[in-house]
Amino acid sequence: MRKLFVLIVLLSAAPWVSAQQERAITTAVPFLTIAADARASGMGDMGVATSFDAYSQQWNPAKYAFATQKSGIGVSYTPYLETIVNDVSLLNANYYNKLNDRSAFAFGLRYFGLGEIELRQTFDQQPTLVKPNEFALDVSYSLKLSPSFSMGIAGRFISSNLRFQDSSQDSQAANAFAVDIAGFYRSREIAYSNYDGRWRFGFNISNIGGSLQYDAGGQENFLPTNLKFGGGFDFIFDQDNVLAISTEFNKLLVPTPRDFNGDGVITAEDNDEYQNISFFNGIFESFGDAPDGFGEELKEVTWALGAEYRFREAFMLRSGYFNESEEKGSRKFFTLGAGFKFRSAQIDLSYLFSTSQVRNPLENTLRFSLTFNFGEEFYND
Repeated sequence: MRKLFVLIVLLSAAPWVSAQQERAITTAVPFLTIAADARASGMGDMGVATSFDAYSQQWNPAKYAFATQKSGIGVSYTPYLETIVNDVSLLNANYYNKLNDRSAFAFGLRYFGLGEIELRQTFDQQPTLVKPNEFALDVSYSLKLSPSFSMGIAGRFISSNLRFQDSSQDSQAANAFAVDIAGFYRSREIAYSNYDGRWRFGFNISNIGGSLQYDAGGQENFLPTNLKFGGGFDFIFDQDNVLAISTEFNKLLVPTPRDFNGDGVITAEDNDEYQNISFFNGIFESFGDAPDGFGEELKEVTWALGAEYRFREAFMLRSGYFNESEEKGSRKFFTLGAGFKFRSAQIDLSYLFSTSQVRNPLENTLRFSLTFNFGEEFYND
């Protein structure tokens, strides 16, 4: 039973763990950092400074204040470990509503199902079927503080149901609460010599909250508190043709595992001391606690580049690249994506090509998103 529980935790954390890397930062509920929609995943897993869409809840809820229509719904599906199993997936659903020209609220759900697992003590025993899962429920509010800048705040309930009932333990899920604080800047259109342009910048400090604990008095696990920031520029060639270029940087605001007693190895005592760091202190320590100094701190920052070409807001082509240090997870991949819009409906697709020696659980996976925007239109200069 214990081995099965460990296996499930490692399975859900697969893209964030590099083999044989003692200082790779791991957290509880890593599904919260998986790109859950096909538009963002088609541009190298980015969204903090891209233009508004229905899936802004995960990336930057402040963008909802710049929504162009009254309300919208977005639903997406991401198969996970598709080359190995067919019943592990990430589902994402969002709803937003603009209260007026300056403010909006939104709800979101992310559900990570790890499929059906058979439990048995002996080979010939009748198996017990269990379906471990994790989910997060979000609510956010965003407000324009000026015609070009907005801020947003989100609250999140997180539940991780990875424990199974047996004679020695209960099956209660581990729960936690977290908040996001975000900002988004979008300039007015600027006339250049051969085209118009628009600048975009954004940041989001997400999953700020206490640790997740599966056993009363047991080990505590940090939430994936994360700092996203990035920028971009829209090349508006004419009313039909727009090319958006974006970049994004991410850093987990979680302490780096390290050798506290200086004996050259990370022992159980070191892990105990690591677990005693509070999430609040851990956020600040994460900027300067890497054992190898500033060089290692830089390795903990991932970066991505992405582009999106839009034709008449009806057809979209996307591409992107994501990079992470080999010592901190070794996620490296290219992505391709496309979108098709007809009236109020839009469908988006994306595909990932890994360039790392470490297999990516989303490699060669086709992801889908479906969006509906409806109601009154809002003009955002």
